[in-house]
Formats: sequence, structure tokens, C-alpha cells
Amino acid sequence: MSNNTILLLLGIVMFLFFAIVVAYLLLKKRMQSSDVARIESLRKGTQEKSFSSDVLYQKLYVRYLKLPFLRRYLLKIRRRLSIINIDDEFLTRMQSSKIITRALLIIIPITIAVIMLTHSNLLIMIIILVFELFIIDTLVDGMVDKLDNSLLNQQIDFFSAMRHSYHETNMVGEAIYQTSQDDEHIEISRQAEKIYNILNSEDPETELEKYYDVAPNNYLKEFAGISYLTQEFGDRKVDGVSLYLKNLDNITQEMQLEILKRDKLNYTFQSLSVIAIIPMILLEPFKSWALSNFSFTKSFYNGKLGMIVQILVLLATFICYLLIRKLKDNGSINIKMEDNQNPWQAKVYKIKPLKRIVDLFMPREGTADRRKIKKSLKDAASKQKIEWLYVNRIVAAISVFCVSIVVFTILHKIQINYIYTEPTTSYNLIGELDDKSYKKAMETTKTHNYFLDMFRGKLKTTQSDIEKAMRNSKYYRDSDDATIKTNSEQIYEKLKTVNSEYLKWFEVLLALVFALIGYATPLLMLKFQVIIRKMSMEDEVMQYQTIILMLMRLERVDVEMILEWMARYADIFKEPISRCLNNYESGAWQSLEEMKEDISFQPLIRIIESLQTAVEKVPIREAFDELDTDREYYQEKRKESNDRLISKKGMIGRAIGFAPLIGVFVGYLIVPLVVIGLTSMTTSFDQMSAM
Repeated sequence: MSNNTILLLLGIVMFLFFAIVVAYLLLKKRMQSSDVARIESLRKGTQEKSFSSDVLYQKLYVRYLKLPFLRRYLLKIRRRLSIINIDDEFLTRMQSSKIITRALLIIIPITIAVIMLTHSNLLIMIIILVFELFIIDTLVDGMVDKLDNSLLNQQIDFFSAMRHSYHETNMVGEAIYQTSQDDEHIEISRQAEKIYNILNSEDPETELEKYYDVAPNNYLKEFAGISYLTQEFGDRKVDGVSLYLKNLDNITQEMQLEILKRDKLNYTFQSLSVIAIIPMILLEPFKSWALSNFSFTKSFYNGKLGMIVQILVLLATFICYLLIRKLKDNGSINIKMEDNQNPWQAKVYKIKPLKRIVDLFMPREGTADRRKIKKSLKDAASKQKIEWLYVNRIVAAISVFCVSIVVFTILHKIQINYIYTEPTTSYNLIGELDDKSYKKAMETTKTHNYFLDMFRGKLKTTQSDIEKAMRNSKYYRDSDDATIKTNSEQIYEKLKTVNSEYLKWFEVLLALVFALIGYATPLLMLKFQVIIRKMSMEDEVMQYQTIILMLMRLERVDVEMILEWMARYADIFKEPISRCLNNYESGAWQSLEEMKEDISFQPLIRIIESLQTAVEKVPIREAFDELDTDREYYQEKRKESNDRLISKKGMIGRAIGFAPLIGVFVGYLIVPLVVIGLTSMTTSFDQMSAM
């Protein structure tokens, strides 16, 4: 890439950055115009300062919607925020626009830095710029997760205020209404108003079921359900304490544990994502340092081998980055609310010729392989269908094959370009050539290139043919035999390399192997997600214990209702619990026995056995009496379980996060310097011995 092209690219990026700043200032100025002033006059007395960032973000929202690239991210954020901000269009737009704006202010300087650091390597620059798309996803997810965590913290304050209101009114609906009038915590106030409207609707059960599908987190589901049951069947005293308030305390304790877990996860992983990305930025600085101090490494860093190592480091970084993102998943329910009803995979599968191709790769209905894959999808709580999974696998295989062929072709061109452009010397040295020696070496290279062009593609060329052509040329007409022999050997070695740099059969075979790896990657990622989710099994079972603890003392609660609540909040064990519910009417004890056979996790099996006892022998309160008496023990056990989970995730995350960095230091810096240095020393000693 020429210097003019680099300057042009930098100029375009800088122009776009300053254009955004200028647009920001112009929008700020326009808000002082007559139209905006007229609007602001209608809001007189409600605004404390002349400039309103809220109005600015509303205007930016409209602008972002018109840009195809930003529109995708904006709508993705909007879908998630609209769940938190129920029926509040203004707040949803403002927060969506704010998140996009902050992401742009972070990503634009990074883009400029990447272009400046990697402008000499077009392939690496393009790969890193594409990788920035994943960084944007991380930034956006992190900002939305902050809002979700903020909602959880607001719920703690809300439940505290709810206790006081309930003491005053002794009515669930009135207490929720009074507490929801808090203007300081907007997000939780919206949720409380929604729950209040549901409780006072004509058909609260149906409205509750609708709310369960869109509630931002499980704790609001529990609060809405307990509030409905208390309003429907009444409250009562247990050990002199209101059962409703006691259940609110249980939910609050669950939220406090969840907030602590998320804070610890964020602390553990806050730097690992950055550490995983750093190797991409270090590639070019390491290369520049090595070339400036050890010129004998030019054949590695400017040649094919150096590019191969760079690509491997980038692939390792990309894979480790994705794995860390999955490990860091804090369980936010918003992550699952993306629109998966009609993704691009579904559109591809609807095309008949492509559908036939995909069906050829999918295992047939009723086979063991198909059941195994479906089980993996369920265990991973994946929203995708098996057809979409195989579309992903086929597209990944084709993409990896095509990219591999393109990369192999580029690698050959890089090696040929290196031979045509590198200074030619008869010795290796530590450090840079001086100006005089560099000019002489480049003149030798240009002379050699003349003969390379003459014999390039002629595979039967011998060294004697090159010597004969050299003697007849103007470059070596007056040279002695020793000079001609030395230079002909160098030209012949270069010619053999140039003539061998073409796409070979084993490279096509290697591309097919990479395609098979690409074909397996979506399934491997699915299995990794299953492994990560299995770490959270104990945490989910303890949530079931809290649900049972809240329900067991309520009137008219039976085993079927407990199973319905467990299914509502289930994630890992949703499939066996739902199947048990479907079969419940045909035989309660037998359906529970079948669920017990489907599950191998012992703590959940103990809950199922207690449910079986409650079906035939004793009341629910007695069957689960140990949950109440050993509440403190289970709370401590829950904390210990969370600590173990975070410790295990942190250990895996650190191993994955530091792997690319170690790869850069060892594979791209230390090993090349040692191996090439020893090889160069051996060659130099051989030359000195020959002299």
C-alpha cells in the first residue's frame, strides 16, 4: 500500500470523526432555534438548564436509524431496552441513542489507532477492523447489562419501600401503587405500574402469563406471582410475621446474592477481554522492533511464515475472545430476548435448492444423532433450531474454505514480493544496513529481478542457463567468474522459490481440513455453552428451593402449582420439568418418577422425591420443612456455590485470556529470534570456514 493511499485512508477516518463532532455542535446550536424554543416553551418550568442532552439523543436516534450499519445495532439495543422500559418510547430511544453514541466515541479512536499501526499490512488491518465489529457488540452488551444491573439495584430499594407501604395499607395493590410513584427510579417504577395494572385487570391470570414472557428478570416474575396469590387468597401470619413480607425478604435475599455474583464476575473478567485483544495490537510493534534490531529476521517477518503466525495469532485471539464472552455471561435474561423468530438462517433454509442441500447434511428424524443434537440445543438453552444450526455449519465450512484459498494465494504473493523487494547481501548481520550498503544491496536486487523475470515460469532452468544469460547481459559483462557464480547461485535459489510459489494440491487439501474444522465449530461452541451452563446447575436448583419456600405456606398450593412455578423460572432443567407437567394429569407420582430418571443432578432429585412425598403422604409444608429450618444453611451454601462458580470461571477465563498474549511472545517474538538467529550464526560460521 502506497503512502498516498495510507494518508488518504487516515484523512477519510479523521474527516468522519470531526464530522460527528461538528454535527454534535450543530445539533446543540439548533436546539436554540425557534422550533425548538417553541417546544421548550411548552415545557417551561420543567427544565433546569438551557441545553438538554435528552433532546440531543432523540435527534441522534433519528439520524442513526437512517444509517444502515448503525440501524442494526440500534434496533438490537432497542429490543432489549424496551423490555426494561415498558411502554416508555422516549426513554427507550434516549438510552439506545446514548449507548450507540458512547460506543462510537470509543470505537472511532481505536479505528484510527489500528490504521496508523497496521497501515503497512493491509491484510492484518482488514482483519482487525472486521474484528472491531465484535468489540462493538461487547461494548453494547456491557452498556445494556449495566442498565439491567441498575434495575436489580433499584428493585432492592423498591422492596424496602414496599414493606413500609404494606405496613401502612395492609393491601398489596395499594402498596405497589404508592411505591411506584417514586420518580427517582424510573425503570422499576414502570415495572411496578405494570404489575399494579395486571393485578387490577379483569383477567389477572392471563395478563400475568403475558408479563412472565417479557419480565426483565426472574425476581420481578416472583414478585408479581406472589403479589397475585396474596391478593387472591389473602395474607396470613407465620411465626408472628406477615407471610407476604417474609416472601419479599426471600426475593430480596436472592437479588442480593445475584448482584454480588454479577459484581464478582464483572470484577473477575473486567480486564480479560482487553488482555485477549491486546495481541492484535502488539503484532506490528513487535515486528518493527525485531526488524530494526535484528535484520536477519526479515525473511521471517516480511515473508510467508511471519504472515502465517500473524493469522494464527488473530484466529486464537478471535476464538479466545468469543469463549471469554460466553464465560462472562452473568445470566441476564435480556440476552435471550433477541429476535430469533426469522433470522437469516431461516430465510436461507426457505430457499428450496438450499433446503435440499442442508437436509442432506442433517441427521434424519428419529435417529440417535438428531436426538443428541436436539438435546445439546436444549441443554444450552439455545433459541436456534436444528435447521439453523446446520445452515451455520455449512456456511462456516464454505466461508473457511474460500478464505483459506484466498489466504494461501496471498501468502504466495507475499513471499514472491519479499524476494523481489528485499535487499540482497551475501551475509547476515545484527542491526540495520547503512545507507551506502543498503543502496548497493537494492541495486543487486534490481539486477537479480531482471533475470528472475527472464526465467520466471520456466521450471527446467538450470544454474548454468542463468550464468550464460548473465555473461551475455550488460550487468555482468565485465565481472569475474567468482562474482558471476555467487550471484547466479543467489538468483537460482530465488528462482526456485518464485517458481514454487503457486497454489498446490496439499494446500487445497489443507483448506478442506480447515473447512471441516469450520463445519464443526458451531457444534463445538454449542457443547462449550452446555459445559458452562452445567456449572450453574446448583445455582438454579437453589432458586427452586427459594420458590418452594415462598409457596409452601400459601393456601391452596399443590405440587402441580409448584411445578408450574419451577417451569416458569427453569433454564437448564426446563425440558424435563415441562415434560413432567404435561404428563401430570395422567399420574402425578409416575410423571415425577420419569422426571427423576431424566435427571442425574442429585440436589434436584432430592426435591423431586420431596414432591413425590407431598403427592401421596404428607402436606407440602411438612415435606419441605427442612428448607425453612435450614434457611441460613442454604443461604451460606448458595454463597459458597456462587464463589466456586466464579472461581472456576475465573480460572478458565484467565487461561483462555492469556493464551493469545503468550502465543505472541513465544510464537511471534522469542522462537523466531532464537531459531533464525541460530540458523544465521550457523550459516555465517560455514561461510567464514569456507573463506
